[in-house]
Amino acid sequence: MADDADAITAVVREILAVVPAGCTWLRPVHDAAGEVSDFLVAATSGAGADLYGLGAARVGRSITQLYPTVAGGPLWALYLRVLRTGAPAALDDFRFAQHSAGVATDSSFVISAHPVLGGLLVWWERVDEARRRLDRTESLGSLGWSEYDLVTGQMEWSPGLYRIFERDPALGPMPLAEQSAAVVPEDRPLAQLSWQTLDSGSPTRPGAGATADVTVRFQVGDAVKHLRVLSDLARDAGGAPLKIYAVVQDVTARERSRSAIERLSDQLHTREMTALAEHRLAAQLQQLIQPVPREPFPLNGLRATVGYLPAESALRVGGDWYHAQTLADGSVVLAVGDVSGHGLEAANGMAHLRFALVAWLSIGIREPGTLLGHMNRLCVQLGITGTAVVGVYDAAGRRLTWARAGHRPPLLARGGTAAELPLTPGLLLGAAADAGYPAVRTALEPGDVVLLYTDGLVERRTMEVGTHLDWVKAALSAATEPGVTDPLPGLRKLLCRPSPDDDTCTLAVQVLADP
Repeated sequence: MADDADAITAVVREILAVVPAGCTWLRPVHDAAGEVSDFLVAATSGAGADLYGLGAARVGRSITQLYPTVAGGPLWALYLRVLRTGAPAALDDFRFAQHSAGVATDSSFVISAHPVLGGLLVWWERVDEARRRLDRTESLGSLGWSEYDLVTGQMEWSPGLYRIFERDPALGPMPLAEQSAAVVPEDRPLAQLSWQTLDSGSPTRPGAGATADVTVRFQVGDAVKHLRVLSDLARDAGGAPLKIYAVVQDVTARERSRSAIERLSDQLHTREMTALAEHRLAAQLQQLIQPVPREPFPLNGLRATVGYLPAESALRVGGDWYHAQTLADGSVVLAVGDVSGHGLEAANGMAHLRFALVAWLSIGIREPGTLLGHMNRLCVQLGITGTAVVGVYDAAGRRLTWARAGHRPPLLARGGTAAELPLTPGLLLGAAADAGYPAVRTALEPGDVVLLYTDGLVERRTMEVGTHLDWVKAALSAATEPGVTDPLPGLRKLLCRPSPDDDTCTLAVQVLADP
């Protein structure tokens, strides 16, 4: 029997010798009555030493010899209970007091015990030093951290965060609603921007993991604190968000001591971030409302291609829009417009006009001047202005009936020559509620190319409009020269030159021989 025990001990020692965590295997020592009177350290792991710096030197010595204050205490009771029940158990905050020179008098551990081969496998993890380091770091840096589980809704705060928010730890972390309410009203858009950044990713890598770093003012008691919040999002393998980790630093003293120039620099940076977020939202809205086909697509009697390019230098998206649709009666509606302004306001106006146009078409309104009249009154009601050109093509008669509202007339290319269609009257949309929009009719021929476009195609601050318009006409002329059977793909590439100052939207159609 002794030989078996020695063999088991040898095997356990060999296994624990390569275990990186600090643990020991204890074998019970029984008295004459068969009761457990002590525990013998039979094996230790190869890593980790005790408070006395002892590693493998503990092997062969008893617990009462090594740690006499443990006998009869809560840890001793834990060992006896695990031996008796055969069920693992743990002490989450065991405080070990020792009064010896060179040894910390009071230390805290997390200890777990598991029944193994008639003994106990015990793992000690010292936590007081880690807690002390964390507490000192948080105090010196005015720091705190939080962890928010998006699945369970549970939140955890570090002691430093309770100090920053001057909150009693017994109350637990501050609910999200209270945190939001504590943000100074002027800073709430910035706080919302950080959530958006976490959700959509970095501006250069949409959908990728992102880190939000913002400084927001919070009302804490009677004072306003400037808190820098650095947060990031953890996702699972499928990309679903799981947890939000945040480190918070109280930078109130730094903010108050900064110079007026530095504060102005921060304000400009904040506005740039807000404009960039607005740009992304407006671009997403435009793509949802009017997706741009990558390849030419058919319409009744026509073949069409669409191009959309945002401005190179502007952070905000404009209100350019287009519409191309074959209607139930076989006619084709072609439209291009531009709502004044940039950003979400312009994108919102663009959405109103385009959806309203679709609605009016669905109830049978076909006359371009009438459609522009309705759009004009809608712009007056919304308090916005814009330009547009609307045309309806009759495939059977190859006739384009069109009208304009403050917009440049379409370009017509035929047989290697391009020119603007006549400049008909038509006031800016939203300028006057009673404005009229007379329509004109243009006869088309097979092979003709008609181009509807917004100002970004021909207007440059460094170049006269006529100069760039001539270049566009030359591109159209080349696309319709004899022998060119499929002008649209090449034309789309030629016109794909973004303006530095304004968005560009183009709608080009080729008249087919067979309607």
